[in-house]
Amino acid sequence: MDLPKFHETFNPILDILSDGKIIHHRELLNLVLDKYYSNLPKELLEQKTKSGEKLILNRIAWGKSYLKKGGFITYPERGSVQITQKGKDAARKKLHLPDIESETNFLQFYSEEKTKTSDKDEIENSSPQDLIDSGISAIESQIKSELLDKLKDIDPYYFEKVVLLLLEKMGYGEFIETSKSNDGGIDGIINEDKLGLDKIYIQAKRYNENKVREKDIRNFIGAMSGDTTKGVFVTTSTFDDSAVKKSHDAHHKIILIDGKKLIELMYQYGVGTQVKNVYEVKEIDEDFFEST
Repeated sequence: MDLPKFHETFNPILDILSDGKIIHHRELLNLVLDKYYSNLPKELLEQKTKSGEKLILNRIAWGKSYLKKGGFITYPERGSVQITQKGKDAARKKLHLPDIESETNFLQFYSEEKTKTSDKDEIENSSPQDLIDSGISAIESQIKSELLDKLKDIDPYYFEKVVLLLLEKMGYGEFIETSKSNDGGIDGIINEDKLGLDKIYIQAKRYNENKVREKDIRNFIGAMSGDTTKGVFVTTSTFDDSAVKKSHDAHHKIILIDGKKLIELMYQYGVGTQVKNVYEVKEIDEDFFEST
């Protein structure tokens, strides 16, 4: 007897969510554990990861993440989970890992990944360090994807605050939030110097699918109105070609940050993320033995 692999938790998760109710993700983990795995030996249930997290809960959580990427469940509210119609249909059969990995949503998520540890030959030909690096890369991609999903769901005003906090964390100085009732297209102002002589104007657009267009850039330039020559336009989506051209042709210095670049910066500077686990990998100290 052994703990279930993460992909063996797919159907138990869908079963718990089958009534369509929205439940907190921690409650989901515990409900799956109680209904399906509480009869396992105590020594198995008490197994922990290297960081001290219960291994069984970690595997259920990874099962949940894979189901989300495959479109079988969704996160309708912060910290909550709900089954989709696709998930209800899939719950009638036994789901296996290849079923999830063959889904369009999942393939799109991993389209930029260069390493695939699911391939047996590749695993056998990889060094332990290769497998560690590949695993970290997969976790990083998962977190970045979920981070972008959360940004697209949060209140637009709070998204503006997130962008300003990021730029402050990057060392661009203190920020000033503009009035939401009459910001003239400017969501924030960063003073690069203590006296506010050198300013950067910020525009943040939280879009799901819509692209930022030339008109948006033109309005942003107009809102700067000679007060500054520097601007940063941030969006959770992308910029169309005309918007990119308009920003390049402008007399102002305008930096465009799309959703992918935004997530990279947030991940790099620890905005909206926190360190969960720290692992130590040791090697032989050759100098120690040469000195003896």
